[in-house]
Amino acid sequence: MQAITLLGATGSIGESTLDVIARHPDKYSIFALTGNQQIEKLASQCQRHRAQFAVVNDATAAAQLRKLLNETGCKTEVLHGVEALCQVASAVQVDTVMAAIVGAAGLVPTMAAVKAGKKILLANKESLVMAGDLFMRAVAASGSVLLPIDSEHNAIFQCLPGDYKQAEQSGISKLLLSASGGPFRGWSAGQMTEITPEQACAHPNWSMGRKISVDSATLMNKGLELIEACWLFNVSPSQIEVVVHPQSVIHSLVQYRDGSVLAQLGNPDMRTPIAHALAWPERIESGVADLDLFEVARLDFEQPDMQSFPCLQLACDAASAGGDAPAILNAANEIAVQAFLDRRIGFTQIQQVVDNTLSGLDISEPDSLDGVQESDQKARIHSANYISQIEL
Repeated sequence: MQAITLLGATGSIGESTLDVIARHPDKYSIFALTGNQQIEKLASQCQRHRAQFAVVNDATAAAQLRKLLNETGCKTEVLHGVEALCQVASAVQVDTVMAAIVGAAGLVPTMAAVKAGKKILLANKESLVMAGDLFMRAVAASGSVLLPIDSEHNAIFQCLPGDYKQAEQSGISKLLLSASGGPFRGWSAGQMTEITPEQACAHPNWSMGRKISVDSATLMNKGLELIEACWLFNVSPSQIEVVVHPQSVIHSLVQYRDGSVLAQLGNPDMRTPIAHALAWPERIESGVADLDLFEVARLDFEQPDMQSFPCLQLACDAASAGGDAPAILNAANEIAVQAFLDRRIGFTQIQQVVDNTLSGLDISEPDSLDGVQESDQKARIHSANYISQIEL
């Protein structure tokens, strides 16, 4: 029986994780669930899954959650704050941590789980984007098992040999990172000036939160995934190629020196990579329907349009620059996306904010989490100031 802490239980990854876990009550139990604003949903999850602990952001939310739990007789203990997140992520009773908090907020508790030597199911790509070197060194030092949850990285993981940490020795020549192209695939830059948040959040294949939906629409999400893949699989940016595949059936591919290309296929449902990582190295039922190739009928592939989707190029440039450039990129993007969702800037201005911030700050090499967070904060301040000058 694996005891699991789920960081980010109320998001789409959290809900899918709980769905898979509920199918296997003999294998998994919930130690802790964490959430942010969706307190009623978190209370319902605690009651259904009998969580020992629940963690929210602040005392006000904690009081609200306790009230809801007391009304139902649920015995879940409520905590709040970053220290509490780290506590439930590193507790001795915990075997596995699903790291599914969106954005930079997930870095500190995920690192706490790594340092405690937990099995990490990594859905928080920002941990590696912001602090890849520090994170991977901590994984090596603690002996933590790190398993990717993003469908693309999980697909690559499944297509690699057992010992792939050195790509050259494994015969790997290239990783092919698939992208759906998002809701605006085929649009020119000129067509995107009037895009609304509602349009940007309407992904054609995947059900996701609003922030990651916007990132998928700008292709920034693919850029962040490229940076994450460099750290996960010990490859350089030049060894990764983004391939637009609108059907989202092939989730990614690995090309080998002998000409072989291995791909992982499946319906676009996050329960597949979640179930794979939960049970690894075994396999369990996920609730996902079998893939019907006759219904799919065709598989299409295109090169990404860097002119219409410059966020992808910005992310590639940040990956090549190294240091804290990816952390700056991520922070600027988070601020810009929120401004777009708040209707303060237009869709095409997201890349302007990121570009301005990257070019306006010096690149350094942080040697601690404090240094990474300092770079993150500088980028957020710079981005916010720039947005105040250009907002609609």
